[in-house]
Amino acid sequence: MSGRSKRESRGSTRGKRESESRGSSGRVKRERDREREPETASSRSSPVRVKREVEPASAREAPAPAFPAVRVKREREADEDSEPEREVRAKNGREDSEDRRSRHCPYLDTINRSVLDFDFEKLCSISLSHINAYACLVCGKYFQGRGLKSHAYIHSVQFSHHVFLNLHTLKFYCLPDNYEIIDSSLEDITYVLKPTFTKQQIANLDKQAKLSRAYDGTTYLPGIVGLNNIKANDYANAVLQALSNVPPLRNYFLEEDNYKNIKRPPGDIMFLLVQRFGELMRKLWNPRNFKAHVSPHEMLQAVVLCSKKTFQITKQGDGVDFLSWFLNALHSALGGTKKKKKTIVTDVFQGSMRIFTKKLPHPDLPAEEKEQLLHNDEYQETMVESTFMYLTLDLPTAPLYKDEKEQLIIPQVPLFNILAKFNGITEKEYKTYKENFLKRFQLTKLPPYLIFCIKRFTKNNFFVEKNPTIVNFPITGLANGMNYKTSR
Repeated sequence: MSGRSKRESRGSTRGKRESESRGSSGRVKRERDREREPETASSRSSPVRVKREVEPASAREAPAPAFPAVRVKREREADEDSEPEREVRAKNGREDSEDRRSRHCPYLDTINRSVLDFDFEKLCSISLSHINAYACLVCGKYFQGRGLKSHAYIHSVQFSHHVFLNLHTLKFYCLPDNYEIIDSSLEDITYVLKPTFTKQQIANLDKQAKLSRAYDGTTYLPGIVGLNNIKANDYANAVLQALSNVPPLRNYFLEEDNYKNIKRPPGDIMFLLVQRFGELMRKLWNPRNFKAHVSPHEMLQAVVLCSKKTFQITKQGDGVDFLSWFLNALHSALGGTKKKKKTIVTDVFQGSMRIFTKKLPHPDLPAEEKEQLLHNDEYQETMVESTFMYLTLDLPTAPLYKDEKEQLIIPQVPLFNILAKFNGITEKEYKTYKENFLKRFQLTKLPPYLIFCIKRFTKNNFFVEKNPTIVNFPITGLANGMNYKTSR
């Protein structure tokens, strides 16, 4: 019995040891699992922090102690609590700082309005590109872009010019800080760049004619503004100024909505003429100009492009030829046609007349042969209905000899005398290289606004001669006189 009891006691002690070892191993295993759980959770929630902590080679080679797992868990819990708040705070702080800087830009006093001139072509002064052009409001030059390597950014850093205006979006920016400037005091600059008119303002243009004062202190009357002569474009300036004072045409182009939705075929450059003429019209009638004159640079560039260099800035041209081309090109660009579709141009300037034409026999033929030819159908008078945009008036020839006081008399002629050409009775002979024609004109419909072109220059084989005859224009009764003439 003693031997059996000894064996049983040994077995019991051995079982206790095994159970204790199993329990201790289970506790160790559970502790290891707990240590591993924070590491995996932290690696899933914040992989960037874990990656940054294990990136160094020394950290990969050395065994990780037990306490970093607890530290990672605490950091993960802290980050989970603070990251949303931090993002909201950062976002709000950034927006607040942008709003604060936009509303309180410290560089607004550096703007020099006396050098600003938006009449020239909107392209970068360095790259000559139209894309994303900005105007420096300190020196008035144009630059491209707003990025770190753009010409505007380099200019702002190099010369400490900080305020820029996007010439297309009309937004102001501060460079190199690159934030938008929002200030109501800059509204006068955007209005000079792009003037706008309401229907009420357009209706009151002729009723309330008052002087305006420019930024440089000079006074001017809107609409009666000088156009700069760039080199030899005075012939075009005269036509543009005359057209800008025709009320229906002016009112149409002062409101951009009247023509901006006109559909044109792709690649058509003629609509550029309409856009530039509208911009020039709004600048001429702008009551808040910085200067009392306007440069028609962009308008004339469009003329050179659309006329295929027929009319140029650097070369003198004929004003009548330019008027004829410009009115027809404007009518075509607005979608008008010769007969069916009308535009504002034809509504204002187009009239109609009858042209009677009779062919004349050659003057060297005998009288009998002339009489026989006059009975032929070829020499009978024909009538054609035609439209016109303007009337060409002929002046009487100037005297060749001096008077008794050894002075050349400058003749004077009333306007109604030279308008007799269109009364349907007066005949005039027109000679060509081979044939001679006798024509007379009869007006059948007068337009609301009649354009007279008086021919003063005659060209011969040697030089161009100017006729100095003075035409007396009546101040009142012109319409009645015209009706009398046309009725006869």
